This record gives sequence, C-alpha cells and structure tokens, in this order.
Amino acid sequence: MAAATASGLQLARAAVCSSHSTSVPITARSGVCNLTPIISFASSRGTRIQSSSFPHSPMQLSRTIKTEAVKRIRGPTEIRAVANDNGAPSGLSIDLRGKRAFIAGIADDNGYGWAIAKSLAAAGAEILVGTWVPALNIFETSLKRGKFDESRVLPNGSMMEISKIYPLDAIYDTLEDVPEDVKTNKRYAGASNWTVQEVAESVKQDFGSIDILVHSLANGSEVSKPLLETSRKGYLAAVSASSYSFVSLLKHFLPIINPSGSTISLTYIASERIIPGYGGGMSSAKAALESDTRVLAFEAGRRYNIRVNTISAGPLRSRAAKAIGFIDTIIEYSMANAPLQKDLLADEIGNAAAFLASPLASAITGTVAYVDNGLHAMGVGVDSPAFSELAMPQAEKSKTPA
Repeated sequence: MAAATASGLQLARAAVCSSHSTSVPITARSGVCNLTPIISFASSRGTRIQSSSFPHSPMQLSRTIKTEAVKRIRGPTEIRAVANDNGAPSGLSIDLRGKRAFIAGIADDNGYGWAIAKSLAAAGAEILVGTWVPALNIFETSLKRGKFDESRVLPNGSMMEISKIYPLDAIYDTLEDVPEDVKTNKRYAGASNWTVQEVAESVKQDFGSIDILVHSLANGSEVSKPLLETSRKGYLAAVSASSYSFVSLLKHFLPIINPSGSTISLTYIASERIIPGYGGGMSSAKAALESDTRVLAFEAGRRYNIRVNTISAGPLRSRAAKAIGFIDTIIEYSMANAPLQKDLLADEIGNAAAFLASPLASAITGTVAYVDNGLHAMGVGVDSPAFSELAMPQAEKSKTPA
C-alpha cells in the first residue's frame, strides 16, 4: 500500500500522468506520480540568481491509495484517473511536468501574468519570462533581494522559480524596426537581443523549444482619452502593443513550440461592451485580439497543431490597471452586478490558464474564456436605480462564503 504525494494543481484527490506515446499499453499499478518540479533560476545576463526556497513539502493526499484504475483516452496524451478506496475515479489534476512556458509581459508580482506563471509552475511547468526592457533591472533586482518571495510561494510550500528572464519589447519585430532614438535611449542601455525575433532565437538557443506561450501585454498611451479624441498615432500604438504584439510573438515562436502546444492571451470585456473611460483605442485593440485569436487558431492549428485561446479577465487592481485611473470603480461595479458577488482573484485567471495549457483542454481552441465572475453575461447593471423596486436574487446566508 503506497502513500501518494502531489505538487501540481489538484482537483479532488487525483493525479494525472501523461505520455506522449499513445501506442504503449497502460496497465494498472500502485502508487501515483510525484509532481514535484525542481527548476533553476538564472538572469538574462548570465548570472546565477540564488534565493532561499522552502523545502519541498508536497501536499499529502488525505487517503492512502490502494489501487489505481487506468483509463486510456485517445489523443496526444493519456490521462490516468486515480481510484479512491471504493474503486471509483476521484478526479483529475493538471500535470504540466516536462513542459516549458514563456510568459511575455511580467514586470512585477501583482498582475495576471505573474498569477499565470505561478499556476503553470504549480502544475510542474518550467517558467521563462519576457520583461519590458525599461522595467527589467527593477524586476531582476526585486527578485534577487527577495521582495517577491512571499508571492512566489506555491500551494505545496515550495517557491516558484524562473529559469531565465529575457529583455523584451514586443512592439518591435526585428532590430531593423527599432528607431535610432530608442536604440540610444538610456532605458535600453546595456540590454541586447530584445526584439521579438531576437528573443525567440535566444530561447531556441538556450532551451530548444517551448510548449506554452502566454501573451500578457497591453499598453495604450492615450487610454484616458475618448475614442473621438484619440489620435491616429495613439490608436495605432494601442493596437500595435496590445494586439499585433501577440501576432508577432506567435509568428516568431511557432517554429519552436512543440506540437500540441498552447498559446494564451488576455483580453477584456471592453472588446464587445462599452466601458466608458477605457479609451485611446484599447477597446479596439482587444476586439482585434479576440478576432485574431480565432483566425490564428485556424492557421496555427492546421499548420502546427497549436491551440490558440484568450482569457477575458475581470478587473484586477494591478499596477498596470491603476494607470487607467478608475480601476476601483470598475471593481466595485463588477462586485455589485456580476452573478458571483465575490472578489475576483488573480489566481483564478492563473488556474484557468493552466487548464487551457494542459492536455485536459486538448480540444479547445479559438475560444474566448470568460473569467470574470459572470459579469460578461449581464445585459444591464442591476445596481441601477431603475431596478430598485425589483426583487433581486439574494445569497442565502447559509451558503454565503465566509
């Protein structure tokens, strides 16, 4: 009778083992997979970054597993569902061991990109990061000094490790596209190989291939302006940084993404609903991103067997979102009007991304996945005085989360 341990993202009491070979027969055996990943961390400048880490303490399953029922599933992977004491399957877990993810757009520890990296790491994936060049030094320094240690803690008690950080400015495809004033800008001094093409080549040289590509990038210099007051330059800059940057990343990374790989971007409900104050062409950029997701799902799927999805995330009080100026108002509105009246956690977007990147989502592509407490489903704001006399559904006290 073997005791079972797990370090991935767990659903119920189960473990998942994956195999790239579908021709090898699977037989029942005792025990389950050890999902504890061991990942190194190095900076983009070749220096090894050592940081204290908690000892690996995999979460113990609450029962000892006596037997394992194995079910073969046709497809690129084989999912093994662990049986509980009465012989019934007890659930599935997300297993990304042996997978490598590149997340573009992490510069601190309080955004969705960071949350996605943590969830992927918790599921066993190796993490690579692309950070905007002017923010690179601060980000690396903060990591070295342990400022992010608390937020690096994974569910099993270990700490998320980043194998390598790459300087990246995704609005430039190649070095030839970079204006001279940017090349000589002091904020870019000392950095090299930071255009999309160069970063893809560097990742190939360093690691050979990846399995997961995450686009967590958006910027609109005129986001506070109404669309009618947005300049052509500001509008096109928003689309370039927030939408075409994903097209460019996918174009240059596709040759090194392993078959059955997954790509994920982040969008927002302003792509299809009016959000006053979210201007400067940003709503148009998000609409373009969602349209591109569908087109790229077809093209990348047919040519490379790669899946392309986007997550429409609800509002988060991140450092980037604060630049909009009214993020607190948007969060309050969401709380008042969404079907689920609770705080939206960054981890919830991270966990959705881990699912979309996993073999469990192997047939899902070209999709906008809404992770916003259901706000996207609403046609009106129920906190409006116009509905003050209507009886709105209220949470039962016995079922209200503590």
